[in-house]
Amino acid sequence: MKRITLLLVSFFVILNFIMAQELKVASIFNDHMVLQQLTQTPVWGIAKPGSKISVTTSWNHKSYSTVTGTDARWKVMVTTTSAGGPYQMEVQGNKKISFKDIYLGEVWLASGQSNMSMELKGYYCQPVIGSNEAILNSGGKNIHFINVPAFASYKPLDEFKAQWKVTTPETAGECSAVGWFFADFIHQHLDVPIGIINTSFGGSSIEAWMSADACSENPEITIPPVSDATSDWLNNVPTVLYNAMIHPLVGYAIKGVIWYQGECNIFVHVLKYPNFFASMVEDWRKKWNAGDFPIYMAQIAPYEYREWNFFTPEFPEISAYIREGQMKCTSQVPNCGMAVLLDVGEPYGIHPSRKKEVGHRLGLLALSKTYGMKGFEAESPQYDSMKVEGNKATIYFKNQFNGLTSFGKKLELFEIAGENKVFIKADAYIDDKNGSVVVSSHLVSEPKAVRYAFKNYAEAELFGTGGLPVSSFRTDNW
Repeated sequence: MKRITLLLVSFFVILNFIMAQELKVASIFNDHMVLQQLTQTPVWGIAKPGSKISVTTSWNHKSYSTVTGTDARWKVMVTTTSAGGPYQMEVQGNKKISFKDIYLGEVWLASGQSNMSMELKGYYCQPVIGSNEAILNSGGKNIHFINVPAFASYKPLDEFKAQWKVTTPETAGECSAVGWFFADFIHQHLDVPIGIINTSFGGSSIEAWMSADACSENPEITIPPVSDATSDWLNNVPTVLYNAMIHPLVGYAIKGVIWYQGECNIFVHVLKYPNFFASMVEDWRKKWNAGDFPIYMAQIAPYEYREWNFFTPEFPEISAYIREGQMKCTSQVPNCGMAVLLDVGEPYGIHPSRKKEVGHRLGLLALSKTYGMKGFEAESPQYDSMKVEGNKATIYFKNQFNGLTSFGKKLELFEIAGENKVFIKADAYIDDKNGSVVVSSHLVSEPKAVRYAFKNYAEAELFGTGGLPVSSFRTDNW
């Protein structure tokens, strides 16, 4: 019996050794993928150390070769031409691996928590407005997507199991709703294939998406020890989602990132969100080694977080501080923009149904800032400064395209405070001579601070004339 057991153990050891020597290509590469056009894109995998690996691409009829290192890893840099397809790619080592139906176009990584992972068809009993029409019209648009499985690991992983899919009425419902509306919007204007890599996990904190290197820059974060432990539900432990859902993608050529996360960071380190985000982005860019690729974030939408029975006297309107922190990210992080969502929230729906606006606003940022298109309002007007004269405070805004509007409604969400730091409802109107807002109250003779919509839940009333809402803000740091 012992002899049989020993033989079986030996067999599996040999089998694993043989399998480890077989040619493998990284999980992100498979049929129907989109590769970033007009760039040097890495293709990598594992094989027997010292073996020659060649990659042949049909779009330029070229072959690229390398030799596997002693660590069994190999990588070649492949040149991609301008948008087109379908193409093929062949990887040759001790066996041949072929990929078909490859397109060259624009590739964007979509990450965050449940509002990014929410499928185009919606969650059960939680709709996405316009999903039926979008799904029915999804065919023939050359939009491809891959959903990285929601998974957590205490050490960096190299593989995952998922397949690229072409959007059709049969498949589009599985695509991230925000990812789809973003992809469809930029596809309309760029007319090239679009690839969306959806790597998002519901209920996740930003710390989980940060690598150990990024976490180490922030003393507030406790880095867990490395281990073989994995989970398909753990989503708030630092590093674990980076390890399982970002690390296997690092290097795959992308144009940029869209990010929708922050709801779960109301629980801890609220004021540190800009620092964490900056560390995460800097680290991702460093690991990708592809320069300061753009990252466009969706600001969390208004919601009555008191329904979660989470309340602190220090931050009674806690999500307003997260929205403020996200706005700070746009000035702290190079090549970053934010889609303001102050008008799409639902008081008791943490997953707003108006995902089309989210995707389109992220698309406006990309079309303007990344693809250089001009002549339209691409980002929301943003609070810039305050000037006090007598009992009136004038609020000035930057990023104005064509002035401000309330679409004929009275401004009701402004508050003003004097020396006593007590905020009361204020009178406010838009000065259409310079695009400012004048705020006052007969109860405050010497204004010291103004706040706008600085609540967990508020419905936007101040917009740019292109329809993009102004974010909630405060002029104080109280």
